[in-house]
Amino acid sequence: MCGPPEHYGPGLQMRLGESVASLRQLGRRAWLAVLGIAVGCAAVVALLNVGHSAAMHAQQLFQGMGSELMVANLIPVEDSASRVAAVLDLQALPAALRGLAPMAMAVSDARSTSARQSVMVVGSTPALAGVLGLQVQQGRLLAARDADSTHVLLGAGLAQQLGAAAGGRLQLGRYLFEVVGVLAPQGYNPMVPVAVDDALLMPLPGLRRLSASAQPSVVLALAGDGAHVPEAARVLQVFLQGQLPAVTVEVLLAQQLLDGMARQARLFTGLLAGLGAIALLVGGVGVMNVMLMNVSERRREIGVRMALGARPVDIAWLFLLEAALLAVAGALLGALAGLLAAWAFTAASGWLLRLDPWSIPLGVTSALGCGVFFGLQPALSAARLEPVVALRDD
Repeated sequence: MCGPPEHYGPGLQMRLGESVASLRQLGRRAWLAVLGIAVGCAAVVALLNVGHSAAMHAQQLFQGMGSELMVANLIPVEDSASRVAAVLDLQALPAALRGLAPMAMAVSDARSTSARQSVMVVGSTPALAGVLGLQVQQGRLLAARDADSTHVLLGAGLAQQLGAAAGGRLQLGRYLFEVVGVLAPQGYNPMVPVAVDDALLMPLPGLRRLSASAQPSVVLALAGDGAHVPEAARVLQVFLQGQLPAVTVEVLLAQQLLDGMARQARLFTGLLAGLGAIALLVGGVGVMNVMLMNVSERRREIGVRMALGARPVDIAWLFLLEAALLAVAGALLGALAGLLAAWAFTAASGWLLRLDPWSIPLGVTSALGCGVFFGLQPALSAARLEPVVALRDD
């Protein structure tokens, strides 16, 4: 007696053909299910790529400021009556440090012949130009001989706003200052507490003409040639603490900020992925609703198939493949839409699109898994129908 054929039932090609034909009959409902999956997949891909691009853009800003730069914040340990010494003994600068520049800041009204506005005034030493790599577009940099003079240096943006140039004059408070130079555009440096392009620089003694209480609150320094930056940071802290006993010195490194940003980027990416997963879940529910309605409308067809010899597994595969095809179409459409949305957002924000290597695989596989998972229950319910009951359905 011969047993059943080894490969009983329709092949994969026939099953796919029947599934495609059934989806065509669904028409608009099939497109709505595809759209739901596509929106969820697009949300995952777009949000992950936007978050990754934002993190890369921020890290690029920090990495462009120089890995040797160190920022020491000077925090008074006593009440406000305690004053920070404005002069540091740079003759005793340790070999691990290549440059050191204290910074004091104040806000003042600046008036030129054509404009007037409130500006950030920075008092420092000539060493600031070497520490930050400042270059002039007009005139010259501040020098040691300018310490007791009323000479100032303008950032490129501020000079344009005030309509000032090298050789001109500005009134700050009750004093008239001479502009000896205009800086070349420096760009944004997140490590520096002020935007140099929009600031006015002068010697520390000149700043005390505007604000008698202005004291250095930040010290910028560079690690020496060949010096290990963390070790140079410890040397800087000890050096400043010895010369400025009235303050607590906290040294900030670029790498510390980059590490903190990396942790925030991972958290941000996780939150965005969670939002995308919620959108994908909604799309999966849409697939399940469409498939349940499909099963309900095709009960007589299911009964006929079973009466002609179709097994429950054949019925289950028929509807599961339909859900899988909806998921595949939605995943591909959503991946493309997500990339376009991420590109549009980053372009509008002035960033470069940096693709997260996990965005497309995660978005597509999660969309496929979601579609199959939510299509499994309708497929099983169709497979469990009794042929007699299904044939009697009106």
